[in-house]
Amino acid sequence: MTESSALSAVPVGSRDGVLRFYFGPMDCGKSTLALQMNYNHGRQGRRGLVLTKHDRSGGPQVTSRIGLGSEAIEVVDDLDLVALVRRHQRIDYVICDEACFYTVAQIEQLADLTDDFGIDVYAFGLASDFRSQMFPAAQRLFELADEISRLQVEVLCWCGRPGRLNARVVGDKLVRTGEQVVIGDTGADPIRYQVLCRRHYRAGDLGAGTAQTAP
Repeated sequence: MTESSALSAVPVGSRDGVLRFYFGPMDCGKSTLALQMNYNHGRQGRRGLVLTKHDRSGGPQVTSRIGLGSEAIEVVDDLDLVALVRRHQRIDYVICDEACFYTVAQIEQLADLTDDFGIDVYAFGLASDFRSQMFPAAQRLFELADEISRLQVEVLCWCGRPGRLNARVVGDKLVRTGEQVVIGDTGADPIRYQVLCRRHYRAGDLGAGTAQTAP
């Protein structure tokens, strides 16, 4: 019996891989689910990789707001994900946290892993940025994924309505201009993010009762 590489061609008649995208606003449990999924697959003897990009911890790990965490591989813009998997002996699945921050080319590579090599890919991330516009990588996942799921853990706006949009707040003002990716909520950082319902996102109302949108 010959030993196959991590990316041996899928044998005829073997199961197909699946590309799934789980999305939702901040605090809806994306990273928690990613960690749980990795745990469940590992318990069944499956071998996988956990990837992330711009985790709130600032390091190469997946962390959740409820305190769970795991080491991960940091995805940089020039990292070829197919080549990454090829460096491992056998990979059955890949967990991709913060996939909204990946490049569009890397999303194509995730589809290659699924279609050409039968690897299950589970991607987690935001759909839209602080301007309520879709991240390019998220848009490509919507276009390519076999299954798309909005996470059902309800996140509430300060008013009690379902939170859907991620507002960027600088100096207690909601801002609508700037770089698409800016990491906040890291302690001393003056930038933070707040989940709002559509009404209060559009009004720029952060909960003090008056519009607080920066000019």
